[in-house]
Amino acid sequence: MILSDTTEQREAALERLRPYQVSDFYHMYMSSPKDLVCIRLLDPPLHEFLPSIHEDEKINEIAKTLGVDPQKVKDRIGQIQQANPMMGFRGVRLCVAYPEIYRMQATAIIQAAIKASKDLKHDVEPEIMIPLTGELKEFKYAKQIVVEAVEGEMKKEGKKLVYHVGTMIEVPRGALRAGDIAKEAEFFSFGTNDLTQLTMGFSRDDAGQFLPYYYEKKIYEFDPFQTIDQEGVGELVKIAVDRGRATRKDLVIGVCGETGGDAASIMFYDAVGLDYVSCSPFRVPLARLAAAQANIVHEREKGKK
Repeated sequence: MILSDTTEQREAALERLRPYQVSDFYHMYMSSPKDLVCIRLLDPPLHEFLPSIHEDEKINEIAKTLGVDPQKVKDRIGQIQQANPMMGFRGVRLCVAYPEIYRMQATAIIQAAIKASKDLKHDVEPEIMIPLTGELKEFKYAKQIVVEAVEGEMKKEGKKLVYHVGTMIEVPRGALRAGDIAKEAEFFSFGTNDLTQLTMGFSRDDAGQFLPYYYEKKIYEFDPFQTIDQEGVGELVKIAVDRGRATRKDLVIGVCGETGGDAASIMFYDAVGLDYVSCSPFRVPLARLAAAQANIVHEREKGKK
């Protein structure tokens, strides 16, 4: 798919990938029969799926598998390299350039949901999440691709399911324009790893080189990628919650990222009105305990008032 030269080639490759996506999504639904399952559409930059331009052995292996010249693989790797990939060609931007990618994924999601609904003997309710939204018009564009694919597949199968299309809030502009975005998005999920990077202006991968000096000199007291920076990143979260729910009162809002498993961060998220947190599997027990504690604390505070 990544090596395709034309839309037709890319669509053919995506069609070969679709059964694998359907299988993955189906098993996700079957393993969580009573829970909502939220699936994020393709987010990483495409170069992450290919070897480095210097890994000749892997390049030759890919070329042999695909029946193409190794130089073509190497050329394509060179074309898609980015100076700053986490701020580059990824997330919803992939859909704007290559709508067929999200079209295939949306089709796979609803095909899996229909199959799982039949096997579970009750309807599942898919949540489809578009990543890296910073502008209402780009969200509307991607949402239209998703909705057309989902509605077309349901009509074809003669099965109607309730589904929801929402977005990740990872770009500061997306947080500031949350009121507009909520006109179309049915739910938000704050991606705090990216939101922290883009708000504070430093890379998560590189911050370890200088943050220890900041801790030593008491400039920062904690790692903002582990515990949310309430005064900066947290302020954007509060703005987005307020503006989003001013537009859509029933807007479901959660958070994903490392801070979703941090007790101090969860206390903050509960205070500003988030509905859920999502975190790494090994952090789930701590997150559940912290969420319960936060809820008790804030309910007591309400009672005192």
